[in-house]
Amino acid sequence: MEIASQQRKVIRTLSAAQILNGVGTSGTVAAGSLLVTSISKSESLAGLAQTTTVLGAAMMALPLAKLTQKGGRRLSLMSGYSIGVIGAILAILGGTHKILFLMLTGAFMVGAASASGYQARFAAIDLATPANRSKNLSLVVWGSTVGAVTGPNLMQPAGDFAHFLHLPRLVGPYFIAGTSLTLATIVIFFFLKPDPYLTANMSSDGVTQKKHETTRAALKHIRQIPHALFAITAVGIGHLAMVSIMVMTPVHMSHVDVTLSVIGLVISVHVLGMYAFSPLVGALSDRLGRVRVIQIGVVILMAAAATAGLAPAMNAIQLGIGLFLLGLGWSCTLIAGSTLLSETVSVEMKPSSQGASDLVMNLMGAVGGAASGVIIGFLSFGWLCFFIATLVFALGVWSFAIKGDRE
Repeated sequence: MEIASQQRKVIRTLSAAQILNGVGTSGTVAAGSLLVTSISKSESLAGLAQTTTVLGAAMMALPLAKLTQKGGRRLSLMSGYSIGVIGAILAILGGTHKILFLMLTGAFMVGAASASGYQARFAAIDLATPANRSKNLSLVVWGSTVGAVTGPNLMQPAGDFAHFLHLPRLVGPYFIAGTSLTLATIVIFFFLKPDPYLTANMSSDGVTQKKHETTRAALKHIRQIPHALFAITAVGIGHLAMVSIMVMTPVHMSHVDVTLSVIGLVISVHVLGMYAFSPLVGALSDRLGRVRVIQIGVVILMAAAATAGLAPAMNAIQLGIGLFLLGLGWSCTLIAGSTLLSETVSVEMKPSSQGASDLVMNLMGAVGGAASGVIIGFLSFGWLCFFIATLVFALGVWSFAIKGDRE
């Protein structure tokens, strides 16, 4: 009963931190792309902001996983959020003085906060039982909804605040990021006690005595298990699809005279699709099976690519629908894929496998963000969506070779 009570406190604390993290990082998505375009005067480089942010999340995934092993989730999450605060400050300085390298360095460090946000979903299942593991994971993902939807809608007032300080409007969202990530650090410091990871290890017979495996060993282990390999690939491709289309949508819309408020609203609708229905996705994953929910995600992602790819730049409604579906499809692949991976790897491989999953996911996102800028620069937003749909279709074909969830 004591563990159950602690788990409820863990979920509440992580959800609060996720709200603040979402407010901070989501608002920088559109602003970052537009800020890079403003500094570099090149749309082909627009994807660099999100690419470096996602790359930062990828590079921080393993160090944060190791910090978890050494000092618990509290140390890991606080470290990621704190690095994100420093990154926000550097991005403001880089954007203000039009120093692209400094701005991108800041975006890279903001990625550490994103990495903490992703690892929070695993923190949610440290003390969970097999019967409610998927549910608890999805609840923390859902906790990002409020912050992540609010963040993009703060672009206009944040821009006004920056203008009041005689700074470029596009650095405004980074002020929001620095403030909210500071608050997230404080929440974790005061309320994530006792640490769920350390408590789980103390309460699990023999687990604390096992050697922590390396990421290389974890990846080798994953490759030997078809379900685990499929799961980590589904998470990676789903993230690549989401990042690629999401980061280029503001650039696509900027071809016509669209205000920051409208762009922020479209991104908010997208984020709503990512997080708002995660408890339902988690319940379906428990009821229908992980593989089936990944297949549902594949269909939704293809529909999203078609809807957004065929939308004119001024059609915010169609783009909003496409971006909403994009977020929902991502939610299916992330929740079902993460749960399937955790269930199919061995106990001693779980921490390193979780770090490896976040590494692969964010590297895929970084590749997608970089490639999307090149594609839209030389071809068009529609072609980008077509290429993404083709890749997602290949994942769907593979899913039928997976006979079903492993019991």
